[in-house]
Amino acid sequence: MVDRNDSFLREVQDEIRRDQLMKLWERFGVFAIAGVVLLFVGIGVYKWNESSRIAREQKAGESFEAATRLAADGKSEDALRAFDAIAKSAPGGYAALARLRIAAEHTKADKTAEALAAYEALSADSGVDQLLRDFATLQAAMLRLDQADWTEMKNRLTPLIDDKQPWHAVARELLGIAALKAGNSEEATKLFEQLLGDRGATAGLSRRAQEMLAVLTDRAAAKGAAAPPAPASEGAKGKGTEPAAKN
Repeated sequence: MVDRNDSFLREVQDEIRRDQLMKLWERFGVFAIAGVVLLFVGIGVYKWNESSRIAREQKAGESFEAATRLAADGKSEDALRAFDAIAKSAPGGYAALARLRIAAEHTKADKTAEALAAYEALSADSGVDQLLRDFATLQAAMLRLDQADWTEMKNRLTPLIDDKQPWHAVARELLGIAALKAGNSEEATKLFEQLLGDRGATAGLSRRAQEMLAVLTDRAAAKGAAAPPAPASEGAKGKGTEPAAKN
């Protein structure tokens, strides 16, 4: 009897659960269906966007390679037009690289003003990857090396010479050259010594740092040798060689 009662109670409970589920479905079923539909739509949109992004990047990559071949073949004007089109329409990474190539093409053509403007615009663009922005800053500083004074070069390059910066070794070399050109031998020596002990510096950078330190040492030695002798003290002036006795 107890077993039959327990069985009856379970059946009632199951019926209640089914009734509750039916009521919940009647009330919220449409939302569940909508949620499932939205989920599949969202997945579809994501997949479509991802596919479109990959297709755009592949197309941009092919266009970039074609523009690079034009530049290598000496067709500078055609290459500039191709890079300009990429810079205006390609995804961010390729657009930034195309802007760098435009600046490089201007540099090759001795269009320094145009190249400098292109590098500085890229350096100031917060939407561009920081690595490329810093590279553009470095290239702009190189273009200004012959005309800029020490203060300008220091302002341009100081943010790049920290050990944590990716271009710090090249920036130190450039700033050391600027210091040498400005006659600031002490600062130049310090920068080249830092470069010589920099594990991140290439073999070429280390070799050039050694050469620059040798030049600085030779200059200091020549300057010391050319310096006039120190004037004699008053006491020394009064002491002279006794005149020879007359026979």
